[in-house]
Amino acid sequence: MTLAQARLDELWDFADPSGSEARLREAAESETDAATRAELQTQVARALGLQERFDEADAVLDEVSIEDAAVAARAALERGRVRNTAGDPQVAVPYFLAAVDAASGIAFLEVDALHMLAIAEPDQAEEWTAAALAVLEGVDDPRTLRWRVSLHNNAGWRLFDAGRFTEAVAEFETARDAATRWGTPQQVQWADEALTEARGAR
Repeated sequence: MTLAQARLDELWDFADPSGSEARLREAAESETDAATRAELQTQVARALGLQERFDEADAVLDEVSIEDAAVAARAALERGRVRNTAGDPQVAVPYFLAAVDAASGIAFLEVDALHMLAIAEPDQAEEWTAAALAVLEGVDDPRTLRWRVSLHNNAGWRLFDAGRFTEAVAEFETARDAATRWGTPQQVQWADEALTEARGAR
């Protein structure tokens, strides 16, 4: 993966996709490395998708030069996210599957694609989440291991919505442990809130 996730973290604010779009465009325009620029362009598309500017997102992705596995994975991921956000998860699934294939050996992106499959295919979410956690078994990078927070949190809410509150508590406890080890203070707070709600529902 040419583009360091730490750099993306600095550019992204998911609560402000418009501001993120502007920062990502500026970064892409000033980037001299072609592969890194292509990865940044996929994130411009992601920011557009979050603003429900779906045609513009696809147009940006049409211009991305796909010359390596990371770019291919990110481009497929963002094509899928655009369709999932637009309310068409079934159309998104093939893109997420393509992203899994392209990201083989790039743990961060492979887990991202598997986590999106768990969202797009809720009936198979348990299997996709298990596959993502299996990828993380061979990882020691703290930023990649942060995925454990989201994976267990999402699993917890699925169980909560199914009325399986004791199992949900266990997932939220695991999410909180992961947040404490690898996550952000906000993720720790969200895990605490989820635990309070799930324990109260038992």
